[in-house]
Amino acid sequence: MPQGEQTGHRIMIVAGEASGDLHGANLVTALSRMDSRIGFFGIGGTRMRAAGVDTRVDISDLTVMGLVEVLLHYRRLRGILRQMQELLRNEQPDLLITVDYPGFNLRLAKTANQLGIKVLHYISPQVWAWREHRVKTIAERVDMMAVLLPFEVPFYEKHGVPVRFVGHPLVDSVKPVMERSEAQRRFGLDPARRTVGLLPGSRRGELKRLMPVLLESAALLKQQFPNLQLLLPLASSLNRQDLATWLKPVPGQAENLHLYTALRNESLQIKVVEQHGYDVMQSCDAIITASGTATLEVALMNVPMVIVYKVSPLTYAIARCMINIPDVGLVNIVADERIVPEFIQHQARADRIAAATTRFLEQPKHAQSVRNKLTTVRQKLGKPGGSENVAQLALEMLENSQRQLLTKRNKP
Repeated sequence: MPQGEQTGHRIMIVAGEASGDLHGANLVTALSRMDSRIGFFGIGGTRMRAAGVDTRVDISDLTVMGLVEVLLHYRRLRGILRQMQELLRNEQPDLLITVDYPGFNLRLAKTANQLGIKVLHYISPQVWAWREHRVKTIAERVDMMAVLLPFEVPFYEKHGVPVRFVGHPLVDSVKPVMERSEAQRRFGLDPARRTVGLLPGSRRGELKRLMPVLLESAALLKQQFPNLQLLLPLASSLNRQDLATWLKPVPGQAENLHLYTALRNESLQIKVVEQHGYDVMQSCDAIITASGTATLEVALMNVPMVIVYKVSPLTYAIARCMINIPDVGLVNIVADERIVPEFIQHQARADRIAAATTRFLEQPKHAQSVRNKLTTVRQKLGKPGGSENVAQLALEMLENSQRQLLTKRNKP
């Protein structure tokens, strides 16, 4: 019998990528503390499974980036969508919580809406940045938007969408497990040597597009700083085999710490770390990262960063015509200024990336200035308790739905 079927509410929760898995897991954990009788099922990854979600599909089956890439995998994604729509019809959850991943989740929300199932969408799509027309679809299919950024509230209110600012859950979850000195010992780092982190993203498509330029950038940095130490925290949605196209392991390494060499440059050594992403971040003097949620995680760890991103040429051409804000990195968007450099698409060249990283390593005053600005980003993300806030919102929606059902049944 599925968890919670007789003793409490059942919630279907759907995330589509590593960041959604993290936020979804934190939300489920908070909800379970508030009401242990609630049962959860849907789509998630390792974190959501550990939190108690019965994952019928793993997020690795959904991790596709870019407009063109979605078209190439359309049949598979459509099949998963139909599977989830059928699950909604058969199991009739008390609430559908969709976490980010709007292209898929808004279609699923339409089915829930038709079935009379309330929809809470957690983490707004960036309709304020591009494709603003989608807000009409959101208004039709979503009963409540739980947003992470305060400037999103007036945007949705203007379009008549019920909305609540819940604060960013990363404020709570981005915390290292170890002290910096302990982490450096754990990862075999020399505190006297510079350390740079490489964050190539959480999706295989991101690895394909970003790993070559990240490795080339690292090679240039290694030429300039021969004693440079390189760390790569592996996203939970990926495994070491996903790195095989670019890196090969050096055998005999400690558990959860794996030394790799680049296939095209065996003198370039990188330590790949699993399960300790925030400890890796705090061990770094600078980080080269894919655009996305990772930029906010790095910001909350107060580490200077360089943002890099690439998609297919056609996807970029389409997006360039639709995006109406100057920056793409979330850390810069939240700050409302470009506080860290961005190298997107054709600008993502190894010489530029290495030069920007070098500036952080060689100019302590510049690095400290960026750290000071990163603290303002933390302040804008709200106070701690974001996961608890959206969990409370979900409980309110469950109670309202139950109240409406009882009222309907008691009508003469």
